[in-house]
Amino acid sequence: MLKNIKLPEQISSRSEYKRKFTYCEMYKAFLMLPVAIAKMIGNKKKILEKDFIERLQLAVTEVNGCAACSFAHSYMALKQGMNNEEIFSFLSGDGEFIKPEEAKAIVFAQHFADSRGLPKRDAYEAIVKEYGKEKAVIILSAVQLMMAGNIYGIPYSAFVSRIMGKPYKNSSLIYETGMQLAGLVFLPIASIHGILRRLVGLSNEKPVDRYELP
Repeated sequence: MLKNIKLPEQISSRSEYKRKFTYCEMYKAFLMLPVAIAKMIGNKKKILEKDFIERLQLAVTEVNGCAACSFAHSYMALKQGMNNEEIFSFLSGDGEFIKPEEAKAIVFAQHFADSRGLPKRDAYEAIVKEYGKEKAVIILSAVQLMMAGNIYGIPYSAFVSRIMGKPYKNSSLIYETGMQLAGLVFLPIASIHGILRRLVGLSNEKPVDRYELP
């Protein structure tokens, strides 16, 4: 099944970053993971269908341009029944297969990624109004998870491309390996930090113009 995935040309032959992130942005994204993961585990009650979540995450990946995440999530989407044309559509950003009832959530996912994980408050409030609080939290958690994955996956993709003899433009081995090593260091620290934030009553559900770290 994996060999049936056909990524858009701009992803499968990527030779430069569509978007780069900083160490600080990585840490802030990882900070959201404990609560986001807990919310997604809670989604086993099917608050949102898996294919809806996959479309949200493909939308985030399209904005950020993570080749590794595009490949992995294309595989998952294919396993869940999406065809190549639908996957291609989401990774190309043409919107042909967006369902009307999912449109606002997809637009929010794109805005979330475009704002580098710091969406406007009213954008999230619009999602709450459209889908209700319970579903909005799952939507937010899904895109937060994908954002963190993209931030780690983008330099990883560049590193793999470098090994294959096709280094990204405006990249360096120091940046690629540095981000990967930072991810390994940041993840346990940010996870503990994220759990502590939750214990003192801070929430992932206030994605405004900046993160406020306690």
